[in-house]
Amino acid sequence: MIPLSMNDLQIFIATAVFVLGCMCIILGALVLVSRGYSREVRAIAVHTAKLGQKGVASEVAGLVNSASELVASLNQLVRTANGIGMFLISLGLGMLVAAYWIIQQIQWPVS
Repeated sequence: MIPLSMNDLQIFIATAVFVLGCMCIILGALVLVSRGYSREVRAIAVHTAKLGQKGVASEVAGLVNSASELVASLNQLVRTANGIGMFLISLGLGMLVAAYWIIQQIQWPVS
């Protein structure tokens, strides 16, 4: 069995929380950069706009309604991805603050 003092355990927990917080921040930034406006979403938006224009030119109301619903769904998808990214960044910052607080609670021996 590994003998750990309370201070060692607090340092270990603070380090683990700090590393996890940094990983959450990096993952949140990657989600914001990569998921928000990916090539696929842009391609679908362009094709949907063309489809809507054809529907207006042909006076097909159902096609225009479907195209507008698809654009609304794409908008919701982008907002959801941005929300997830911001949540991960907020969680990571909270974990960094928690790690700092844990370190502040350690009773350091006076030499």
